[in-house]
Amino acid sequence: MLRRTCALLAVRRARGLATRPVFYYNDVWEFPLPENHRFPMAKYRLVREALQAEGVAAAFEPSPLASLTDLTTTHCRGYCERFVGGKLTAAENRNIGFPWSPAGVNRALSSTGGTVAAARAVADARRAGGGLRVAGHVAGGTHHAFFDRGEGFCVFSDIAVAANVLLRDYGDVVEKILVVDVDVHQGNGNAKLFEGAPAVTTFSMHCDGNYFSEKRASDVDVEVPAGAGDGEYLRLLKSYVQMLAGGGADVVFLQAGVDPSEHDRLGKLRLTADGLRRRNKLLLDAFLRKGASVVVTMGGGYPKNLDPASPEYRAIVEAHADVYREAAAASARHNDASS
Repeated sequence: MLRRTCALLAVRRARGLATRPVFYYNDVWEFPLPENHRFPMAKYRLVREALQAEGVAAAFEPSPLASLTDLTTTHCRGYCERFVGGKLTAAENRNIGFPWSPAGVNRALSSTGGTVAAARAVADARRAGGGLRVAGHVAGGTHHAFFDRGEGFCVFSDIAVAANVLLRDYGDVVEKILVVDVDVHQGNGNAKLFEGAPAVTTFSMHCDGNYFSEKRASDVDVEVPAGAGDGEYLRLLKSYVQMLAGGGADVVFLQAGVDPSEHDRLGKLRLTADGLRRRNKLLLDAFLRKGASVVVTMGGGYPKNLDPASPEYRAIVEAHADVYREAAAASARHNDASS
């Protein structure tokens, strides 16, 4: 009996190593921004370092650069080539929000390439008949990019490119995809890119008083009143979870922006750290319980104080890190349940 128990434990340990999440990171592609620029570039490295320092049960891999072949599943070839070659107009670059530079090109390509790599990892596992259920990118979530232009710090839509790569290359195991966007801003780019696409369903739950550009119709749009707080927000989300998880998606992309946080300067929804953690757990458990694979991306999170050493900045870093902590914990829970 003891021998049999030890053998079972050994199998479970081996299985845990084979199924723990893989998180890609692209902070190796940081590039200098003008003084007082409002984009918190340092948070990507700080989130990854925090996760690794505490020994989160995941593998960490640097994000590859997205290929032109993959980008053009989703974006106009001319736009892609002009961006890479530094040929966008000053107005186009202002709309994106970053000055152009060769280092910035690599960052944009890796911001998409890491999400594509995470998506391939879970699709490969599905094709192999089991194993890895959760993967992520400690970046990405660039949901304001369109077919031939970018905006709102988004050059390309990493989620849309990754979803289209799966439909192109993994049609035998990925037929239905769900994009769940819980950033404080509407995922207008993905809504437009997947308009009329039968294989992809888009869901966006965002603040009703926080649009900075034209709204586009997702398959499901949920507008949350400003100042909602944890209780109202979570009650509203729970009313949609069964519908989302029951839709039969093979792969779910979770754009887990933390800008609904009370510490976020662009937010307005006033969620606490505990409220965000409960949001993450609710969604991850629901999808994994139904047999979907999940790819987590970072999304928005904008500290009120742009000094990385400040308490406000640390609060946003912790909120982002909580997304990946919960992704690793949810993966372990569901792997144990299926053992």
